[in-house]
Amino acid sequence: MHFSGLEEAVYRNIQACKELAQTTRTAYGPNGMNKMVINHLEKLFVTNDAATILRELEVQHPAAKMIVMASHMQEQEVGDGTNFVLVFAGALLELAEELLRIGLSVSEGSGISSSSVLHGMVFKKETEGDVTSVKDAKIAVYSCPFDGTITETKGTVLIKTAEELMNFSKGEENLMDAQVKAIADTGANVVVTGGKVADMALHYANKYNIMLVRLNSKWDLRRLCKTVGATALPRLTPPVLEEMGHCDSVCLSEVGDTQVVVFKHEKEDGAISTIVLRGSTDNLMDDIERAVDDGVNTFKVLTRDKRLVPGGGATEIELAKQITSYGETCPGLEQYAIKKFAEAFEAIPRALAENSGVKANEVISKLYAVHQEGNKNVGLDIEAEVPAVKDMLEAGILDTYLGKYWAIKLATNAAVTVLRVDQIIMAKPAGGPKPPSGKKDWDDDQND
Repeated sequence: MHFSGLEEAVYRNIQACKELAQTTRTAYGPNGMNKMVINHLEKLFVTNDAATILRELEVQHPAAKMIVMASHMQEQEVGDGTNFVLVFAGALLELAEELLRIGLSVSEGSGISSSSVLHGMVFKKETEGDVTSVKDAKIAVYSCPFDGTITETKGTVLIKTAEELMNFSKGEENLMDAQVKAIADTGANVVVTGGKVADMALHYANKYNIMLVRLNSKWDLRRLCKTVGATALPRLTPPVLEEMGHCDSVCLSEVGDTQVVVFKHEKEDGAISTIVLRGSTDNLMDDIERAVDDGVNTFKVLTRDKRLVPGGGATEIELAKQITSYGETCPGLEQYAIKKFAEAFEAIPRALAENSGVKANEVISKLYAVHQEGNKNVGLDIEAEVPAVKDMLEAGILDTYLGKYWAIKLATNAAVTVLRVDQIIMAKPAGGPKPPSGKKDWDDDQND
């Protein structure tokens, strides 16, 4: 079938968005399949996290980019539910296409087991000195290098005898000794520095039994200060009591074959905790990290709005049922759009069912039947090997209200925006003139 003008542009846009949604649809839900994504840097990702898939795929089609942007907005707003946006927007557009084909115009549509949580911080670093473990740590943090002070101006020293050279070196050593002793006298037994550690300073740190940790990252240094309650000092001055941090223990430990320094609070009232993830491969670890990130973001969302809705497709089927009922009360052509909008919600339980290996139509029929009886919380039982449903509230399978709200809103807005585009005008990619294609007679025009 051939379309022209408005129709052709809209259908092409819908097709691009549908293909994008189909890519991530099979990755939806706990039983979703993993995708193997190789990005432009040839880095390999194996994940079912839609946000990562989209970030590493360079989506070129402008209409599909609209759905991707909606998905990114969901990631920023809620931190999870990105695949919902894609699947739902794809279903909306697929059903809108049917409406367009029967003659409706666009304007009639509506506007790992050994992983652990540690109270404190963990750094992939080794200690600089001989001291590798300190209990009841009093911590001095310096943003400057752990080294002797140097003069601000250049100076020339004329040394005539070996004795003068010895005295000069001795003076420098005594100064360093005095500086480190002054720090030790305050009670500090751990020094964290943001710069390099001089050999002489390290020698005196060992002499006064001070544990020495070097953190190159300013971000790590600030985070540690927040964790232990310390103030980062710009010069090697002895810290006063208020400037020193405290934690129950600082020790050098091993996670797998990696040396780490652990700043640990025994009590759980610390401002910062660290999640130590263990896994067999980098890809697995990355995927677990993304799962933890989604979980933490869900908690953040609950601090904004603690309302929850039943998961497993229960909310979507209930919305579909109620929106269909509303559509039947509307006169004219708009009822078709409303009913198709309701039908789009079926895409979510359908994707969950297909990814769980059960017949989607049978599951959706069962869900509608129990919802008609007033059981609003019933959703898909993905653990059953046959098409089955169960109460999501009793099973403890819940989604955040805010996550669902934003996902529906963003997916709908993206779908409407795509439908309103009737023409795509693309500029040629920049990059200057193309190199010669290698023709032998490239200068023939000079002979004309």
